[in-house]
Amino acid sequence: MDNRPVGIFDSGLGGLTALKALRELMPDENIIYFADSARAPYGDRGFGELRVIARQDLDFVRSLGAKAVLVACGTISSVAADELDAYCIPAMGVLKSTVDAVAREGADKIGIIATPASIRSGAFEREIRCACPDALVMTAGCRSFAPLIEQGHLARNDELIAKAVEEYLSPMKAEKVDIIVLGCTHYGIIADAIRDYMGYGVKLLEASRCAAEAMRDRLVSLDISGSGAGTEYYTSGDPSEFEHLSSVFLGGSAVKGAAHILPMRVDLEK
Repeated sequence: MDNRPVGIFDSGLGGLTALKALRELMPDENIIYFADSARAPYGDRGFGELRVIARQDLDFVRSLGAKAVLVACGTISSVAADELDAYCIPAMGVLKSTVDAVAREGADKIGIIATPASIRSGAFEREIRCACPDALVMTAGCRSFAPLIEQGHLARNDELIAKAVEEYLSPMKAEKVDIIVLGCTHYGIIADAIRDYMGYGVKLLEASRCAAEAMRDRLVSLDISGSGAGTEYYTSGDPSEFEHLSSVFLGGSAVKGAAHILPMRVDLEK
């Protein structure tokens, strides 16, 4: 029994979907969540910046006593996978767990949607092509999804969301993909809008759920699962805004008492 918390971080509120999934799978775990909202969105940043941010976020969550870290950010998982693998406590992102889930599906045509940085890195596409060598793989860097969601555009009939869904996914709809990988944890919030556009015959695989299941398995295999069920929230952005929108990401249970931390400076290494 290890009652230290599991740490989870993301560039904003999207990672709360991973927290919700992990809480459903492991209701007795203590959890720390960090939303780095002041530096969001991560998806438009350069690879060098993102690698520095990855180390800073990992270190911050570990400083709060985390025994393991779930990186609920597809962008960091894509561009800094080696940083996670080499970290001093167990750390895992959404990439590998999602790729494993895709491989189990055995689909012929696979779509991947994620932030521009994730798509530019090629990590999702490369790993899925390796796992599914005979499949057609299509990608789309969805620049506006995460900012729109963070601004509260969440309804399935929201005009801005509907317009963005059509803009990014029309090639995949024309190709009649079998599966769409939601490679950013924000995107599960607009899954209904995506299903409405793509049709309900297309399966959506949410990175947040895949990562939560993989973290559960990791904690059990390392014999470091615990009990306590407490949750602490930290944000580098506006705590009141974080609390206001959190109920949507957590399925109706709003966050109270989120602690504010000063945004960390990104100094690129020479």
